[in-house]
Order: sequence, then structure tokens, then C-alpha cells
Amino acid sequence: HGLVRDEKGAKMSKSKGNVIDPLTLIDEYGADALRFTLTSMAAMGRDPKLGPKHVEANRNFVTKIWNATRFAEMNGVRGGVARPEPAHVVNRWIIGEVARIRLATDEALASFRFNDAATGLYAFVWGKVCDWYVEFSKPLFDGEFAAETQATMGWVLDQCYLMLHPVMPFVTEELWALTGDRAGMLVHGDWPEYGPELIDAEADRQMNWVIALIENIRSARAQIGVPAGARPDLIVTEADAAARAALAANGPLVERLARVNPPAEGAMGPGMIAVSALGASFALPVGAMIDVAAETVRLEKSVAKAEKDASGLRGRLGNPKFVEHAEPEVIEETRDKLAALEDDVARLRAALAQLAAM
Repeated sequence: HGLVRDEKGAKMSKSKGNVIDPLTLIDEYGADALRFTLTSMAAMGRDPKLGPKHVEANRNFVTKIWNATRFAEMNGVRGGVARPEPAHVVNRWIIGEVARIRLATDEALASFRFNDAATGLYAFVWGKVCDWYVEFSKPLFDGEFAAETQATMGWVLDQCYLMLHPVMPFVTEELWALTGDRAGMLVHGDWPEYGPELIDAEADRQMNWVIALIENIRSARAQIGVPAGARPDLIVTEADAAARAALAANGPLVERLARVNPPAEGAMGPGMIAVSALGASFALPVGAMIDVAAETVRLEKSVAKAEKDASGLRGRLGNPKFVEHAEPEVIEETRDKLAALEDDVARLRAALAQLAAM
């Protein structure tokens, strides 16, 4: 077992005054947040560095789950339902994602990699359920798929409570009691046993394509400063059959979440930036929506700062004394920072190239 250290990696000591009282953290952030923090840090062979900011981040995770449950309740969702067999691609996709995280969680727990189980559940619940699925479900609640979406969301949230319960028992037990007519407490519930048979390959392919396209459009817009309220056209410059099918089936979701107009065929031209997804290329005519000269200056400053910071980190890693005397965790953290900065530089330079081509 690792030794819990303070957030700077020092051993806790009364004489140093850096002792963290877990009861104080519980009073401020809740027991679930502290439990989840410690579990997510419980990597084998490593000493976790604990500080209030880490527990606060997981308190925000607890709040995220609570808010997603409130959203579901406001849309008529109730728990305690049997697993549905939905028709809509969004609902089929999220059921497959639940099966994936169940398998990954079981594998991590069986190998005593409790940190991997916790971080995997965090990424799934926050990213796939509370962000993507909640957003995808909003238009479905107003149409012919409302009933199946209510049933699917109720089942998905129940599975989230079940899998999170060993690490976050208090909030999950509370939500379990509040969201449906239950035969018993969550602590007495059966661990799920479904597996890959719930994964719908076609739904998985379509929704992963849609998510990648939305993320790429959002990233391209943010990089060159396109106003959040602007809705550029989405021009399809090239697409294979699979991409066209995914876009035709999920066009309204792309339009709503990427804030673009309905897709139309066309060609790349002046004042446009390129966006790609698997098997497809798109153009966004944004030249009239931004100040190209001002954005170019802003990006050049950002590139210069990122390159300066990266140069400093390269110098540190190239110093034999640093590599010899620094803790392995510090060296790894420095390398990760350098890799992130190099990615930022590449991304910013690509955005500059797009502006230069306008």
C-alpha cells in the first residue's frame, strides 16, 4: 500500500504542519468525494498526493451525477425498469457503452487496479452519460422516441449507481431511493452481469463518428475564435457511403451540438476552414464571422508562449542532474507537460495555416 502524502509529495508530519485531517475534508466536500479521490489515486506501487483541490474536483463529480439525475427526473425518467430494447441509434449506443464500462470495471477490480476502475467510471459517467447522452437525449424527449428514451435513461442511471456504489455509497444509495420504486436498498443489489452482447456495432460506429465530428467542429471553431452564437454552414466536400449514412441519420444532433446549419454539398473555397471526420471532409465558411488579422496575431502569441514553455521543459529534461535526482513521478509529470505543449503548438500552427489560406 502506498503512503498518502500531501499535495507536494511530502510526508505528512505534525511538525511540518502539513497533516490533512480526513474528517475536515469530509465536512467540506463529503465522504463520497474523499472516498472516490483516494480510490482513483490507489495505483499499485505509488504514493498518492492528496490535497483539497483533488477532493473538490470529485465533489464536482458528485454534483454532476446529481444534476444528471435531476434532468432525468424533469423529463419523466424513473429507475427500477427492465433493460429496454430501443430502436433509436442513440439509445442503442449508450446501452452498448454501459456494457463496455461494466466489462472494463470488472477487469480492473479483478486485477486489484482500483484506480483504473474509478477513473474508468469517472470518464464514462461524466463524459458518455452526463455530457453526451444527456445532450443527445434532449430532442428525443420531444418526439416519437420519448418513451424508449425515458426507459433507457432510467436503466442507464441505475447501472451508474450500481457500479459507483462500492466507491461512492452515500449519494448513490440516496439517488437509488429517490428515483424509483425499489425492492430493496442499493447495497443489497446484484452486480450487473451483461456483457458484449449488448454492444450494437452499427450504433457504436455511427455515434462515435458523430461525436468525433462534433468535437472536431467545436475545436476548429474555438481555435480561430468563431463566436459561440454564430452558425456557419456545414459544407460536405467529400464523404463515403458510411459517413453519409451517419450524417443523414444524425444530422439534427450535429447541427444542434456543433452549432452549424444543415449540411449541404459544396467545395472548399475562400474564407473557409477544413474539418474532417472518418471518411469525410467538410468546410466551414467562417471568414466573415471573425477578424482574421486579429486572430492571426492572437495565435502567433499563443504559439510563441507555448514554444517558450516547451523549450524550458526540454532543458529541464535534458539536464542530467534533474533526471538523476528528481522523483520518478516528477519526471513523468514533466514529460507529460512537454507532450501536451507540443500538441498545443501543432494544433495552433494548424489553425494559423487555416487562417493563412483564407
